[in-house]
Amino acid sequence: MNCKVFIASSLDGFIAKPDGDVGWLHHPDYSLEGEDFGYNEFMESISALLMGRNTYEKVVTFEGWHYTKPVFVLTSQHLDIPEELADKVFLIKGSLTEVVSDLTRKGFNSLYIDGGKTIQSFLKAGLISEITITQIPVLLGDGISLFGSFHKEIQLKLKSSISYTNGFVTSTYEVLDMEP
Repeated sequence: MNCKVFIASSLDGFIAKPDGDVGWLHHPDYSLEGEDFGYNEFMESISALLMGRNTYEKVVTFEGWHYTKPVFVLTSQHLDIPEELADKVFLIKGSLTEVVSDLTRKGFNSLYIDGGKTIQSFLKAGLISEITITQIPVLLGDGISLFGSFHKEIQLKLKSSISYTNGFVTSTYEVLDMEP
């Protein structure tokens, strides 16, 4: 299974403010007409999304549902799925290796891993193969860290890097050291 990350962070490594707010990502100065910063191409490369409960609870509050691929929400708690998403969002639980094996058996071969804690857990388990990060030109000073702390180094190899006129820099890395 190919597990990939596609995420934005502040220059100081935060994916949200301490209260979970991500409104800073939508500052008017960041918009570039007709530019999706590689999102559509990335989405074409995956067969499903797997996100943590906190991330799901955040994205479900956004206007409209923006995913055309199946979304699996990793949670051990009960979660009510709105009727209009019943055929799009599915709850899944178990160890990360069990979840990946289960989704592989169901025919999914490339997962978009989303959500800070979920990304951290997959990295620590050695299950992430690629990371794409768009750095936003802002320093938040505090917030929810993208990577948190690790007890070992994780070696990466830069595959590509693109800078945009709005100050965004999108870099894609292959994860070389995937040993847990």
